[in-house]
This record gives sequence, structure tokens and C-alpha cells, in this order.
Amino acid sequence: MGGPLDHPFNNMLRKLQSSTLLERYSTVIIFLIPTITIFTLFVVLPVGEAAYYSVYRWNGFGDPDKYVGLKNYEYLFRNDTFLLSLTNNISIIGISLFAQLPFALLLALMIYDKLKGASVFRAIFFVPYVLAEIVTGLIWAYIYDGNYGLVAAIWGIFGAEAPFIIADPKYAIYSILIVVFWKFFGLHMIIYIAGLQAISKEVIEASKMDGAGPFHSAIFIKIPMLLPTIRVSVFLSILGSLQLFDIIMPLTGGGPSNTTHSMVTYLYYFGVMRMKIGFGSAIGVVIFVICFTIAFLYQRTLMRRD
Repeated sequence: MGGPLDHPFNNMLRKLQSSTLLERYSTVIIFLIPTITIFTLFVVLPVGEAAYYSVYRWNGFGDPDKYVGLKNYEYLFRNDTFLLSLTNNISIIGISLFAQLPFALLLALMIYDKLKGASVFRAIFFVPYVLAEIVTGLIWAYIYDGNYGLVAAIWGIFGAEAPFIIADPKYAIYSILIVVFWKFFGLHMIIYIAGLQAISKEVIEASKMDGAGPFHSAIFIKIPMLLPTIRVSVFLSILGSLQLFDIIMPLTGGGPSNTTHSMVTYLYYFGVMRMKIGFGSAIGVVIFVICFTIAFLYQRTLMRRD
């Protein structure tokens, strides 16, 4: 006589459970295969190829055969222009974190709620982000023009000779920082507005009933509840700053005297344009490692609970 586990009902239950698990895992596998394939083709393989080419001196023609080991990396970190490019990226991160994002948050707090004409202000502030980066660079190149641009017109009012800001090695990088600030603050403002709108109205009303004014409500209620959104905004800002390319190309092209290069424009000019594919691959690997390390550490620490 069979035990209780051999009961036909138990056997049927085990079969149903196994079939349910099979269906669940088969669904996961079906959806996972295309994702893994795309990720492998467009991320893993290119990075692997770049790492392979980076240990060769290669111009892109024929098979790479001049093995140089880590000399491309050694030259890269001894190159003053690359180190200046890295410094420029850090400056862009700084202007984003300490000027652009606080300004965007302030605007979001001002116009997210019942302000008359708030939707109009949102659209106006968001327009710079809608413009393509190339278009933005061209517009601001004209604005900075010392002969015909807006800067020339303003200086002309006072009868002074307009400076050529983007042609001055001392000040050209600041012109890029201004454009980055103007271009992307609208995006972060919209992100913050979305986060503010997700805050329960009951919480805000309760704080008003307790006597909290707009300032105290913002400092002690809205901003603390907005911290997950702020962390996402900071994450996007840092990675975007490290990958800046399209604005710089039409605005300064990395000049004058290579003073306004970002790491990506440096890769383009000194790797791609000069057909130093091995050296350019080394630059690409360094950029990837920096971005991946920052993204991994940021998500493992600051965004761990989000």
C-alpha cells in the first residue's frame, strides 16, 4: 500500500507545479535571449574589440600586427591634452551638480504647483533641451561671435570692442559650461516636477495645517521626499557630462589650442581623425571603464535602496 506522497492528487499537483515552473522559465528565456543577443552584439563585442585593438599600433587598414602592449595607455596618461580633457569633463560635472541641478530644483519648486501660467513656463524652460545638441552648438557659436553675434551687439551698445570668447584659450571652456547649463537644466526641472507631483497632497496639506510655510515645506518635506528623484537626476547628469560631444564640436571643435576638448572629442580628433585606431581604442576603453565604474559604484551606494 502506497504512502500519502503516492496519492494520485499529490502526483497531479507535482506535475502542475513542474509545468507551471517550466512555463515560467521558458517565458523568461524567450524574452531574455533577444536581450542578451543585442547586449552582446552592441556592448560586449565592441568593448572587447576596442580592448584588443588598444594594445596595437594600428591605423585601421589590414590586420593589426604591431603589438605595443600598454604603451597606448602609458602615452595617454602622460598626454597633457588628454589630462586637460579629463579636467574639462570634471568641470562640466561640477557645473552640472552645483549650479544646473540646484537651479532646476528651485524652478521646479516654484512652478510645479498652482502658479498661474506654470505650463507656459515649463514649456519655455524645456525648449533648450528639445533642440538637438548640434543645433544648440551652432546657435551659441553665433551668439558668441565677436563680429555679428549677440555678444557683439551688447558690446556695441557701450561702444566697446566685443571679445571673441570661444577663440580665447582662457575663457573658451566657460562658454561651453554656460551652454551646458542652459541646455540641460530644463530636463532636470521636468524630472523634479514629475517627482514633486508624485508627493501625496495630503502630506502637503497636513504640513500647512501644522503651520509650515512654503520654505519649511520645501526644506523639510518636499526635498527629503524627492531624494530618490534627485539621485537619478545626479546619475544622469554625471554620465551625460562624461559623454559630452555634440555641443563642443560645432561650438569650439576642441579649440582653441585643444583647451576645450572633452574625452570624447579627444578620442574623435586624436584617434579617429588621425587614423590612430589602436590609440583611439585605448581612449575608448578608458572612457568606458570610468563610466562603468562610476555607474556601478553610484548604484551600489547612493541608489541601492531606490
